[in-house]
Amino acid sequence: MKPNDGTPSLASDVRRPTSDLSPTWLHSPTARTSQTARDTARTRQNQLTKPPGSLGRLEDIAVAFAGWQGRAVPRLEAVRVRVFAADHGIAAEGVSAFPQAVTVEMIRNFARGGAAISVLSRRAGADFRVVNLGTVEPLSDADRGYPAVRDLQLAPGSANICTAAAMDEELLAAALAAGAEEIIGGGPCDLFIGGEMGIANTAATAALVSALLGLSTAQTVGTGTGVDGEGLARKRDAVNRALVLHEPHCHSPLETLRRLGGLEIAALTGAYIAAAQRGIPSLVDGYICTAAALVACRINPGVRDWLLFGHRSREPGHSHLLDALDAQPLLDLGLHLGEGSGAALALPLLQSACDLHREMATFVEAGVSGAPE
Repeated sequence: MKPNDGTPSLASDVRRPTSDLSPTWLHSPTARTSQTARDTARTRQNQLTKPPGSLGRLEDIAVAFAGWQGRAVPRLEAVRVRVFAADHGIAAEGVSAFPQAVTVEMIRNFARGGAAISVLSRRAGADFRVVNLGTVEPLSDADRGYPAVRDLQLAPGSANICTAAAMDEELLAAALAAGAEEIIGGGPCDLFIGGEMGIANTAATAALVSALLGLSTAQTVGTGTGVDGEGLARKRDAVNRALVLHEPHCHSPLETLRRLGGLEIAALTGAYIAAAQRGIPSLVDGYICTAAALVACRINPGVRDWLLFGHRSREPGHSHLLDALDAQPLLDLGLHLGEGSGAALALPLLQSACDLHREMATFVEAGVSGAPE
C-alpha cells in the first residue's frame, strides 16, 4: 500500500523540526483499508472447516489484517518493536518508587537483551530498538555503542509539569518527528509495537488523561512503579497541581500533550500517526501507550482504524482510555510493567489468527460435508 506524503523523511527532520505547534504532516490522511479484501477474507473464513464464527475474535483479526494488507490471505511476519525512553521533571515531586537513574539503567538493560520486552521481541524475531529521547543522566559512549540503541537526547527530560509546560513547541515537534522516524524506512513492517520507559511517566500520563477525558485524579492516578500510600497521595497532589496550572490552556490535543505529556509519549503519538499514514497497523500496549494512542486519534481520527489493543493494564486510568477509544483488549493479565510487554505477549494471538486463516482447509479442499451454501 503506497504511503501518504507529508511525514518526515530524513533523520535531520528530528534535529531541525519546524517550530509550528501543528506540523502539517500530523494531519495528512491515513492509508485506506481494502473493503474488497475484507469481504473476500470473511467469505474465506466462512468456508473453513469449522462452524462460522467459532474462532471468535481471531476471525475478526484475520479479516482486519486482510483489509490492512489489501489481500484476502494476509501474513504477519515483519514486526517492529520500538521502546521510547525519557525522563520526567515531575519526578522531583516524589511520585515514583525509583530514582531517575533507573531510566538510563533500563535503556542499558534493553540494549543488552535483559528486559521483558527484549526477551519477548527476541522470541518473536522482531526488529527491536530502544530510542532515548532525553534522560537526566546522558548515555555513556559505551551505551550509545549498542546496536539496539538510538540516542537522540533531545533534552535532559521534560520539565516539571507542576511548574511549567512539559515541552516547548520546538521540543514537542522534535519528539513527534522522532517517533515518525522509527516508522519511515527500515524495511518491511507488517505490525508496529511501541513501548516506553521513563521514571514518573505514569504521573504525567495521569495528568494527560485527566485533562483529555475530564476525569479526576482518583480515576487516573495509580501506584505506577509501586509507590506506597504516602507516595500515592504525593502523586495525586502533584497531578492535581499540574492540572490546576495547565488545564485552562489545554484547548487542543496537541497543546495538552505539550503541557502535560513527555518526550516518549510524544514520540509514541508521532509513531502511531506515521504508521497509520503508511498503512501499518499498531498493536498498542498499556496505560502510557494508550494515552499516546488517544492523543494520536484526537489529532488525526483516521489513526483509530489502524489500532489493535494488546491488554488491559492494572493502572486504573487505562480502562477509561479503552472505553474512550471503544477498544477491546486481547488480554487481561493484571500487567502494569509497560515497555510494550503486554502488546508483545498478545502478538502470538495475531500471528495465530493469520496462520489459521491462511493454512486451514476449506470444506471443499478437505472433502468435508457441511460446506456453507
